[in-house]
Amino acid sequence: MPLPYGIRHVSELPVEGKRVLVRVDFNVPLTKDRKVSDDARIVATLPTIRHLIERGARIVLCSHLGRPDGQVKPEYSLEPVAARLAALIDQDVVLTDEPVGDGARKVVGDLRDGQVALLENLRFFAGEEANDEGFARALASYCDVYVNDAFGTAHRAHASTVGVPAIVADKGAGFVMAKEIEILSRLLGDVDRPYLAVVGGAKVSDKIEVLDALLTRVDGIAIGGAMANTFLKAQGKDLAKSRVEEDKLPVARNFLRKASEARKTVYLPTDVIVADGLDATTGTAVGIDAIPAGQMALDIGPATIETYRRAIKEARTIFWNGPMGVFEKAAFANGTMAVAHAMADHKLALTVVGGGDSAAAVAKAGVADKVTHVSTGGGASLEFIQGLELPGITALRPR
Repeated sequence: MPLPYGIRHVSELPVEGKRVLVRVDFNVPLTKDRKVSDDARIVATLPTIRHLIERGARIVLCSHLGRPDGQVKPEYSLEPVAARLAALIDQDVVLTDEPVGDGARKVVGDLRDGQVALLENLRFFAGEEANDEGFARALASYCDVYVNDAFGTAHRAHASTVGVPAIVADKGAGFVMAKEIEILSRLLGDVDRPYLAVVGGAKVSDKIEVLDALLTRVDGIAIGGAMANTFLKAQGKDLAKSRVEEDKLPVARNFLRKASEARKTVYLPTDVIVADGLDATTGTAVGIDAIPAGQMALDIGPATIETYRRAIKEARTIFWNGPMGVFEKAAFANGTMAVAHAMADHKLALTVVGGGDSAAAVAKAGVADKVTHVSTGGGASLEFIQGLELPGITALRPR
C-alpha cells in the first residue's frame, strides 16, 4: 500500500553507498546499573536498520533518551543502547561523544558501507527540542538521505523530526513509521462496523479531545480507568473516595449528552473493584451504586468485564488506549488483562492498540503478536486518530 502525500518508503530511497541519517526512538527504560530493561523499541526498528545494512548504506542513527533538558548528563547517555543494538545486529555500533561537533563529524566521515554509528543523545543540546535551525543544519550535514522511523516522536516539531527533513531532499519513512501510517490511516477511513473504541486511563482532561474525535467515527465507546469515575459522578453516582476530576464534571456531562444525541453507545462500569487505597493488595467487587464510604474504585468489576468483552467480540474494528484500572498491581489488573485477551482472541476484527500503558498491557498478557497492530507511539497515535497533522510525518512529504 503506497504511503499518503507521496511520502517515500525507505525501500524506494537511493541509499547505496550514501550516508543515511535515521531518526529512531531509542527512548528505552534502563536498570539502575544502566542496562536496557526493555528493548522493544530497539527491536522494532531492526527491519529498517538491517535493510540499510544489506543495501550498503552508511548508517547514522539518532535518538533522544529521557529529559536531560539541553544539558550533557551522563545518566542519559545512549551508551547502553549502543551496546544492546550491537548485540542485536551482531556488529559494532560506534557511539559518538556528542550529537554534533568535530567528534561526531569524524565518526560519520569514517563510516564505510554497511557500518552503523549512533549519535549521542540529541537532547544534550537545547537546539533539538527548540527545532533550532543551526542544530538541524549540523545534523543534516551528516547525511545524503534522511529516514524517520520514530513514530513515537512524530507529534513533536523538533530539529531531528522537522528541521532536518526540511533541508534534506531525499527523505522517507522507515518500516516502523510506514506501518504506523498505513494501519492508523485505516482507522480514519471506511472501516468494518461495528467500530468500538476502548478508552481508559486516569484523566478525562487527557483524553476528552480524543473522545470527541472518536465520537464522530465510532459506533460505541467503552470507558474504564479512573476517568470512568468522573463520567459516573456526572451521572449522579456516589464514588466515595475514588479519584474524580470535579472540575471536569461539566465536560463529562456534555460528552454524554453529545453521545446520546448522536445515538452512540457509551459503556460505563456497572461494577468496580474497590479497596482502601492504592497500597491495598486485594480488592472487592461491588455494584456501582454500592461503593462503601472510604473505599475507592481501582478496576472494573466482573460484570463490566463481561459487558466489555461482549462488545469487543461483536465489533469488527477496535481501537484501545488506556488501562481499565491500576494494572501495575495484580489485584487491579483483571480488567485490563481481560481487554487485552478479548482483543487477541478476536480473529475477525482490525484490532489496534494505541501505545503507552495499553502496549505494556498486551505485552504483559503475552498477546502482542495476536492483535493487528500495537502502536509504538502513545501521544502520537492519539493525535493521529484525531485526524491531526503530525509534524514529523508532514515533514516527510516531498517538496
